Amino acid sequence: MRAVIVGLGYVGLPLANAASHAGIDVVGFDVNPRTVDGLASGKSHIDDLSDADIASLLASGFRATNDPAEIAGADIVVICVPTPLDKAGRPDLAAIISATKSIAVNLTPGTTVVLESTTYPGTTDEILKPLLEEGGRVCGKDFFLAFSPERIDPGNEKYTITNTPKIVGGVTEQCTANATAFYSQFVSEVVTARGPREAETAKLLENTYRHVNIALVNEMAQFCHAMGIDIWDVVRLAKTKPFGFQSFSPSAGVGGHCIPIDPNYLAYKVRTDLNRPFRFVELAEEVNQSMPTFVSQRLQDMLNDQYKSARGSKVLLLGVAYKANISDRRESPAVPLAKKLLAMGCVLQYHDPFVSNWTVDGEPIDEATDLAAACSAADAIIIVQAHKSYVDETAPIVQSGTPVLDATGRFTGKNVARL
Repeated sequence: MRAVIVGLGYVGLPLANAASHAGIDVVGFDVNPRTVDGLASGKSHIDDLSDADIASLLASGFRATNDPAEIAGADIVVICVPTPLDKAGRPDLAAIISATKSIAVNLTPGTTVVLESTTYPGTTDEILKPLLEEGGRVCGKDFFLAFSPERIDPGNEKYTITNTPKIVGGVTEQCTANATAFYSQFVSEVVTARGPREAETAKLLENTYRHVNIALVNEMAQFCHAMGIDIWDVVRLAKTKPFGFQSFSPSAGVGGHCIPIDPNYLAYKVRTDLNRPFRFVELAEEVNQSMPTFVSQRLQDMLNDQYKSARGSKVLLLGVAYKANISDRRESPAVPLAKKLLAMGCVLQYHDPFVSNWTVDGEPIDEATDLAAACSAADAIIIVQAHKSYVDETAPIVQSGTPVLDATGRFTGKNVARL
């Protein structure tokens, strides 16, 4: 079997790695020449694969290209391109459409095309299928088409692409069978859907569920603070119930490509097709987007307690990636938080062992290279992400004496206040 993976980012590259090591002949296609050149030289650009992993991948026969002609002759083509929101908050499918057009030009009879990029229900049927059928081709006869939502969780060492169940929904039964045959070679369990719409919606439900429940605990955190209740102890107690409750933790905001983005794809489809609001999603979005404001207000109160003004105060942000122990900064809550603090007149510095050259609205933020010195010199510290190195060695943070606002619930000390 010959496979072409279109898009070699956080989703496509781990997929290419798993498929190639399963004995599949894999070519990776990406429009970014830096990505292609970097992989060719053995350099990884994502957290989940090291340079050694890329060397092993290349040794297995994998190669990267930016030549769309390589798509021709593939048994299966998998689309793993970004699906962000545009400036108006609407789904931006430009990368999907561009990739599909490139595939259509180079499509050969019998090829199976699978979309993995998160999108709203109906995209596979309503957008990909017509583009691939141009010129008289018929889906289910001349080519095959399915949707299989990506479930990559960057930095998760327990659940990887091979042991996380894979959902597959094809336009026809044969489409489903072909995609299933591909994934079954390197994924332990493949779950078939009735069709692509069900598969598309399942992914959105998964992350909408998380979005709504994170918003619930974030709003609880605000109420608990106002009432003098420790939200972290509340969560600790509630999660001892062995049924009917799943634990979520408050935070400085919601980051990553999935949780802040995916529910908006579903809300968009509900608004456009049904002409009604998706009130749970819209409320969750409002609450989660309010957290950077809440955190900045908490910081201002901490500074007031020291008889200091926010304006001119040195504030150190610890952990500016979107989650702990990775370098991925997509939709990181540290960005809107930094904007709030800068607007208050704070002098910002950051420390993150995974992130260098961090900018906010194009302006570089000063990076602290010596954690202990930076903690001691700051007027206040905000822990946005609890990277393992911070948790393993808390002394530079808690022994500095500098007031700390911990948005992760992982730190204790006389100078530490938690959300």
